[in-house]
Amino acid sequence: MANKITDISADEILDSRGNPTLKVTVFSDKISGSFSVPAGASTGIHEALEKRDGDPNRFRGLGVQKAAQLIKTKILKGLKNKALQNQKEIDAVLLELDGSPNKKNLGANAMLGVSVACAKAAAQAEQMELHAYLSSLRRIKPSHAIPYFYLNLINAGKHASSYLAFQEYMIVPMVKNVSQALEMADRVRSSLKEKVLAVYGPFSANYGDEGGFVIQAKKVREPLELLTEVISELKLKNKVKLAIDAAASSFYEKEKYLIDGSAIGQNDLLAMYADLEDSFDFLSIEDPFFEEDFKSFSRLQKSNREVKIIGDDLTVTNPDRLKTAIAEKSITGIIIKPNQIGTLTETLDVMQLARKHQIECIVSHRSGETSDDFIADLAYAFGTFGLKAGAPNRGERVVKYNRLWEITK
Repeated sequence: MANKITDISADEILDSRGNPTLKVTVFSDKISGSFSVPAGASTGIHEALEKRDGDPNRFRGLGVQKAAQLIKTKILKGLKNKALQNQKEIDAVLLELDGSPNKKNLGANAMLGVSVACAKAAAQAEQMELHAYLSSLRRIKPSHAIPYFYLNLINAGKHASSYLAFQEYMIVPMVKNVSQALEMADRVRSSLKEKVLAVYGPFSANYGDEGGFVIQAKKVREPLELLTEVISELKLKNKVKLAIDAAASSFYEKEKYLIDGSAIGQNDLLAMYADLEDSFDFLSIEDPFFEEDFKSFSRLQKSNREVKIIGDDLTVTNPDRLKTAIAEKSITGIIIKPNQIGTLTETLDVMQLARKHQIECIVSHRSGETSDDFIADLAYAFGTFGLKAGAPNRGERVVKYNRLWEITK
């Protein structure tokens, strides 16, 4: 028998960057499920919109009291007595209540908070692990039993105060065992810290938004050289690969890319990536070009099929953007961020479409994270190619890795 939604609460809390966000709890009598909503700093222009208060005298305009009030009034009225286990109906109601293409009326933060909290409460009602309940909602072609970990060990771009144009420098342990992957990551991170201190001085090993080191390098190659040296010294070559999130939209200006002190065109940037691929052991490159440039993504993807080309700002977990990327053959992988689209059902739609076209899914955190571990269950439920949750040294990042470790023990 389906459980009915009886109440929804919403509270303003702080995310990992100290900005307000929402914690939403959905009730069905004595059963409840809660979700704390993350927020991005590096956001694509086509992402669904958050609902923020806009009051400059309170949290710099970033408060979410209006969103919380909408949840406790309009959304609760629309969802009260709806079947908790009918995720599609719940999300359809949310979309109807919002009535806009970009979630501007209710806010993607409010909608996602309710959507995922409903799924968590339904899992409780069914007495199922969350990942098991999620997998019952949709059949999506898996890639791996356990996702590869994308660990962001050097932060730059919009995630740190840095000279570097590229936003994230990641390692990916090429093992499908959580304990082994985290042990490899610990060895690399520990040795990297020693090398960073030796090369850049005693005040260089500070941390960015996602828990990675912020180094005062001035060329985009330097972090890759450091990571490659560490991996080689630890005898982990071929066992640990590199990945970058260039986040190229963040250094794109007037049809040029501002990188390493120069303004270059797309052809020069394409040549730079080719040179980096020749020099370093990459698994993937994310957002290598401006978020509207599907054709340059395609050119890079076709030039080297061994390195996966990943869309994030390009695709923003949006089915229409993904369809364009598929038609243009722009990507071989897509970042999945539920708050980019606004509901769980839409997120699963995008994942299903991607896998139908042999595109890998990498479930991802945001730079403004919470202690919620939902994305670990989401990644495991559908056997995604990867889980991207930052460096393994901050609580809001570690909780995701620990959850996957718990699931797989």
